[in-house]
Amino acid sequence: MRPSQAMNLRLMAALLSESRAIFEFNAFFSTRLLMRAFPKGDGHPVLFLPGFMASDFSTGPMRRLFKDLGYVTSGWELGRNVVVNEEREAEMQALLRAYSDSHGRKVSIVGWSLGGVFAREIAKAHPECVRQVISLGSPISGHAVSEPVDGAFMAVNGTPNAEERKRRRTLGEAPPVPTTSIYSKTDSIVAWRRSVQKQQETQTENIEVPASHLGLGVNPLVMYAIADRLAQPEGDWKPFDKSGAARIFFK
Repeated sequence: MRPSQAMNLRLMAALLSESRAIFEFNAFFSTRLLMRAFPKGDGHPVLFLPGFMASDFSTGPMRRLFKDLGYVTSGWELGRNVVVNEEREAEMQALLRAYSDSHGRKVSIVGWSLGGVFAREIAKAHPECVRQVISLGSPISGHAVSEPVDGAFMAVNGTPNAEERKRRRTLGEAPPVPTTSIYSKTDSIVAWRRSVQKQQETQTENIEVPASHLGLGVNPLVMYAIADRLAQPEGDWKPFDKSGAARIFFK
């Protein structure tokens, strides 16, 4: 079997496994009224960044939920998340600064998959604008992509040069703001070990959830974890409490 055929088979198997996201999508809307009981926000702005090949449409359910919970929410308004280059990162940094300036407050950033990689990187560039970062199934441990989508990513963005490879080796370093990585051991798109960030002296944590990769943006347990993280008072960050009943669902 040729390498390209093997890669295509792995991708098809992953997508088949990820079909369970349909059930998570249904669970999101069937429990939507119950989510009104989630921790409420203080009105600060939250920016949502989509995953590879996705657009603001994918983060729509999350943005509407957290708007209802008391936040000012926004997508990135940059179309599909496809090309990774200095120009795109500059656009996101400008977006972050403008969003923070327009509201006169620090911004929380929620990034899904590749969007979480971007969230961490722009927070490193402008920590003065960022309240906290939450990534969902993001490959943050040294590479921008992970099997089985790495072939598609490289087909669009090309093979990284030496400078880019050197930069990717620093992706595992958390930004100097409270940073949460939410990941699933049943993720069929991004290997879960790639989403576990090193425990550092800064305010970092990992939260394991039972979810598919494609369902991370609608899974009710993920929504609760995000709501809990966003509701913390600014400057008073504490790790996610996994004791009590939470031990049943979160690791």
